[in-house]
Amino acid sequence: MTSLLASPAGGPLSGRVSVPGDKSISHRGVLFAAMSAGSCRLTGVLDSADVRSTIEAVRALGAVVLATGRRDGGLDLEVTGWGATGPVRPSGPIDCGNSGTTARLLMGILAGWDVEVSLIGDESLSRRPMSRVMEPLARMGASFSPAAGGTLPLRVCGGRLRAIRYEMPVASAQVKSAILLAGLRAAGRTVVIEPAPSRDHTERLLPGFGVGVGRDAGERACWVDGPARILPSDLSVPGDPSSAAFLAVAALMVPGSAIVLDGVALNPTRTGFVAVLQEMGARLTTSVDRASGAEPVGSISATYSSSLHGVTVAADRIAGLVDEVVILALAATAATGITRFEGVGELRVKESDRLQAVQEGLSALGATVRSGQDWLEVEGPVRLHGGRSDSLGDHRLAMTWAVAGLVARGPVTVERWDAVDVSYPRFAHDLAQLQDGSRVG
Repeated sequence: MTSLLASPAGGPLSGRVSVPGDKSISHRGVLFAAMSAGSCRLTGVLDSADVRSTIEAVRALGAVVLATGRRDGGLDLEVTGWGATGPVRPSGPIDCGNSGTTARLLMGILAGWDVEVSLIGDESLSRRPMSRVMEPLARMGASFSPAAGGTLPLRVCGGRLRAIRYEMPVASAQVKSAILLAGLRAAGRTVVIEPAPSRDHTERLLPGFGVGVGRDAGERACWVDGPARILPSDLSVPGDPSSAAFLAVAALMVPGSAIVLDGVALNPTRTGFVAVLQEMGARLTTSVDRASGAEPVGSISATYSSSLHGVTVAADRIAGLVDEVVILALAATAATGITRFEGVGELRVKESDRLQAVQEGLSALGATVRSGQDWLEVEGPVRLHGGRSDSLGDHRLAMTWAVAGLVARGPVTVERWDAVDVSYPRFAHDLAQLQDGSRVG
């Protein structure tokens, strides 16, 4: 395991950075291409541990994937899918690593095929709940044999599916996507209704692969009609807004900074963190300049903001910024007053218990943080001091503690820094491009 020594920034952050390819879109691009009846070219795919798990999974299920590295650190892929013949039974368990997206979306894909597949994962993934996916898929006709507690390892036994209308108790793009993908093999219309909007990459991407997706924004419903065939399609993956959020907050907090993040996916279901930061008084703007398929793409400009103030983020907004709560909590340490996040219980079942980790980690650096079962409060402003912070193997925590080191009075040593490989392997490199003062040890 590596550590990162994140030292206080010696000056403003400046320059332009292109963040890596979007993780959610990369996963879906690989999976949809593998399901298609033909060959697809995917460019700008995120090269990370999580996406590698998905690539290896579809290979094990019979897809052919040829990968070429890019100068920017991403991947270009040629994927030949299994089409109408369906996935093959792999020679052994499929290792999903740390990737909940890989595991949950595969459950939906495999549910409609006469194939038996075992899914395993690392220690962290094996603690994350899978019952929320198994329950609706079982109603459709699939069967599962999970570990005690409804977690990995589990065995998926697919079969003939029936369409359902499913009202989700908790907004989750992964659960929604798994049901829609199973619906492609079910006879009739499969409808998913969300309690709050979640990211909609599946709904945006499927039409490009020849699958019609219906949507009713008023009812927060989406649906597919099955059985449906996925056709081959090429895809260019834009930059990940969740990754961009960490660099943006660094610029907002380091005096004199002004940076531009180029080529970022600006899907409205992914830019909730931008709206929250703007409400806090941040000098943060977005500009859409093109489209990548159905995804708007553009830039994020972030400038040092000295007058941040606390806000309340209501529960119905969390699904659109759930991956950014940890870095928003760090930004809140520089804001006057209390910043409160409501309805964030989902963070307790991520790669770590992020609510507990944020409270303990920021408190150890001198912040005033309180939390309950599904809420988090940060009171500011406070100038953090240095210390040692453990990522707990969680990539979002690792990047948050690295940014904390830039704005603290003293260095922050980030333990288990290699967790960033899950989503942003070159994060330290990109920080170094914007400032001097961090090094990997």
